[in-house]
Amino acid sequence: MNRITAVDTYDIRFPTSRELDGSDAMNPDPDYSAAYVVLRTDAADGHEGHGFAFTIGRGNEVQVAAIDALRGHVTGRSVDELCADPGTLSRDLVGDSQLRWLGPEKGVMHMAIGAVVNAVWDLAAKRAGKPLWRFLADAGPEWIVRQIDFRYLTDALTPEEALELLRRGRDGADERSAALRRTGYPAYTTSPGWLGYDDAKLTRLAAEAVADGFRQIKLKVGADLDDDIRRCRAARSAVGPEIRLALDANQRWDVPEAIRWTRALAEFGPYWIEEPTSPDDILGHAAIREAVTPVKVATGEHVHNRVVFKQLLQAGALDIVQIDAARVGGVNENLAILLLAAKFGVPVCPHAGGVGLCELVQHLSMFDYVAVTGTTENRVIEYVDHLHDHFLDPVVIREGHYAAPTAPGFSAAMRPESVARYTFPDGAYWAAAPDEQKGHTA
Repeated sequence: MNRITAVDTYDIRFPTSRELDGSDAMNPDPDYSAAYVVLRTDAADGHEGHGFAFTIGRGNEVQVAAIDALRGHVTGRSVDELCADPGTLSRDLVGDSQLRWLGPEKGVMHMAIGAVVNAVWDLAAKRAGKPLWRFLADAGPEWIVRQIDFRYLTDALTPEEALELLRRGRDGADERSAALRRTGYPAYTTSPGWLGYDDAKLTRLAAEAVADGFRQIKLKVGADLDDDIRRCRAARSAVGPEIRLALDANQRWDVPEAIRWTRALAEFGPYWIEEPTSPDDILGHAAIREAVTPVKVATGEHVHNRVVFKQLLQAGALDIVQIDAARVGGVNENLAILLLAAKFGVPVCPHAGGVGLCELVQHLSMFDYVAVTGTTENRVIEYVDHLHDHFLDPVVIREGHYAAPTAPGFSAAMRPESVARYTFPDGAYWAAAPDEQKGHTA
């Protein structure tokens, strides 16, 4: 019997703060990082499972330690059994009584569980010879439902309702799969809008994004209102009136401030305001949404788990669900969130602004399109244009659309040379970096 023989972890950090890539009102100088995990096996096919949790520099070693703490739960397990039913590991890790005390189902330990569970899905899809989106889309509705933990959800979504959604989603799935392979999935880009960019760089990148086929761009806001008004005016002038302009406050505001600030920017026709306040403030989001309409409210990248998503939907607190492939407990929990959003009729526009997040979350949106909702209307996946070269199966963007991945797996595997160079603090890049630069991210 083939088994998991090792769980290897790596603290990988990229110096994105040098050019202020990723900068926003709450995170002015991030170094995009990955607590990276590789599941080794003794299987003759040589496949490995790859996953990671995304962080922004300092503290990545804590996230790695949390993944290390799960090693004993994974090594020695049957590869065949894990790949036949990834939900078994998800249930074991999420349900561990002592691990739950560290959450429950939130924070560093839950993200560690997500990294390991996602690595199992990567392994399962590779062994099936399919990209993850197709592996999920080809699976039977009953099997998908068995992957989901419905605890705390049944007042909003029952297993029977989920099964019905998935059964209906099979109608026309083959045609949608073919269409996806032809045209891809709509994307929007945040690359022009990092808060640390000057106006000249913002307008140049915004115009380039439109020329490249993107129909929506996003700007970071929230540090200074006068600056935001100026930057929004410059961006709107660069892209014209027909391009959607989304705004992202990254949790910067209290509720009254969020309302006041969003109204002040309303003249520029923002499509949504993202993370206008604390991700835990469900009633605050509901109040903001009521006050700033027709500007939509989007959130999700820092929402801890499926239960908070359930409450946001029940409270009518958001217009856009933003799943994150590495924030919650992995694919299994994101399946629950996708089905909750489908039940409530709220579009999913994933967060993907971070190392490797574009690579992962494309698979979840493509599964949602092919096998759940059957539509891409008002649905877009975030795209940022850096760090993709460090992955073996990087995203491909054509005319503002994600091309459907064809390589087996979850697109999570990093290039070995990138792992070696950017492992902190002893990889080749960090060993040669000046002490003050290493100190910035340590």
